[in-house]
Amino acid sequence: MAIGSLAFSILASSAHADWRETSSDHFVIYADEDEKDLRRFAERLERFHAAMAYRLRMAEGELKPSPSNRVTIYVVSSRSKVRKLADSTSRSLAGFYLPRAGATVAVIPKLDRRSSAYELSSETILFHEYAHHFMASLTARVFPRWFMEGFAEFFAAAKFPPEGGVGLGQPAFHRAYELAYGRALPLRRMLEFDGGLGGAKSGTETFYGRSWLLFHYLMFATERSGQLQDYQALLAKGRPALEAATGAFGDLDQLEKDLEHYQRSTAFKYMLIPDSALGIGPVSVRALRPGEADMMPTRMQSRLGVTPEEALELLPEAHRIAGLHPDDSMVLAALAEAEFDAGNDDAAIAASDRAIAINPGEIDAHIQKGYALYRKVKNGDLPKESWKEVRSQFVRANRIENDHPIPLIRFYLCFLEQGEAPTKVSVQGLEWAMILAPFDAGLRWMVAQQMIFEDRLEDAARTLGPLAYSPHPGEHTDKALQLLKDVEARIQGEPKRESD
Repeated sequence: MAIGSLAFSILASSAHADWRETSSDHFVIYADEDEKDLRRFAERLERFHAAMAYRLRMAEGELKPSPSNRVTIYVVSSRSKVRKLADSTSRSLAGFYLPRAGATVAVIPKLDRRSSAYELSSETILFHEYAHHFMASLTARVFPRWFMEGFAEFFAAAKFPPEGGVGLGQPAFHRAYELAYGRALPLRRMLEFDGGLGGAKSGTETFYGRSWLLFHYLMFATERSGQLQDYQALLAKGRPALEAATGAFGDLDQLEKDLEHYQRSTAFKYMLIPDSALGIGPVSVRALRPGEADMMPTRMQSRLGVTPEEALELLPEAHRIAGLHPDDSMVLAALAEAEFDAGNDDAAIAASDRAIAINPGEIDAHIQKGYALYRKVKNGDLPKESWKEVRSQFVRANRIENDHPIPLIRFYLCFLEQGEAPTKVSVQGLEWAMILAPFDAGLRWMVAQQMIFEDRLEDAARTLGPLAYSPHPGEHTDKALQLLKDVEARIQGEPKRESD
């Protein structure tokens, strides 16, 4: 990706952008959009979250994310900008999502939504990915891939009628073409998918559509009432996917026939959750300060991730903006991030200190200072005794935002880098970070490794499950699946210990 030309193409189109920040309980949105449209969009996202919580009976006692652990959504001017930021040439790409502890981001184009009900809109993609995000926060249980994708597709088809409320159960029209013209994926094969589509060559083009169809059918069909709950209960007992399906659904050949008949239905059942059941928190919208607005494209690119070469190309623009706005703590925190990405640890610390002097609560500046100190000690630019200073920096960040997962993770890692056994408090902090950000694959892998080291094999198996059977396989998936099998073999070969 030619980040230099990309950055300046975005900057050129954003030089006079009226960037706004929209803040709610679960989301923070940055966009050059009308305030009314942004407020409506944020409220729709919160109502979507509330509808899932209501439908799954988990609204009471929900743990709200800390400010930095909310999903940050960047709204850019077009799909072509989305593709550039994603370093993708796919013309079908309408948005993307990166689940990371303390830095979860999504990028979508302008809020004009789709022109056709049969088009996969950026909002539908966002809803689909947020449904996965929501499920990861809901439970660490492992589900077959069809269930996870069917769940996400079912909720992603949510509608917001003018009279209010959220409608669940509308047909997933964006899957109509594949269901009508794709080669049907055999039901048994779909039900037993665990680690992905693998080398399969036929029928997989209907996987998402068929998963939605089966989930919808089991949610609404009177003759199948309770079977989806039975299926989940059997899975929770450790039954293999196909065995659990047979135990809950009965004759799978009959289920396939019923599903084909259901697909030909002229009307699908639908439920409307009224606004009175969807109590959502306040939504605030503010115009960014001039310095914040000028720095937003650079900050956005830094948050999405850059190579060292790309970071060096972004740095002059970060310097230019910081020179124009030397008293804006957010601008200086963003400069610190750009300096760190470019490998300039001392400059990153200096920019962080300037930001903290202006605003002692500027959490991003504290985090960037901690990153830079951490790397300086790790690289030998500071003595090993300085690990104590690094830990103290992340403790300061933790005091500012107690449930920010990054200080908890880095506090733990300091011990490993120092060659010392992590303290009990640091391990507890790491595991709390995973509770706060269960969707972060790298964090989950780290926690599982620590559990195995402590011989907490059953805890490790539960932790590895969602990683091994992730709906979107990543760098840890294959390793996690193999490690899970190894851990399960060790559990079966050892007498079960009484819990403390």
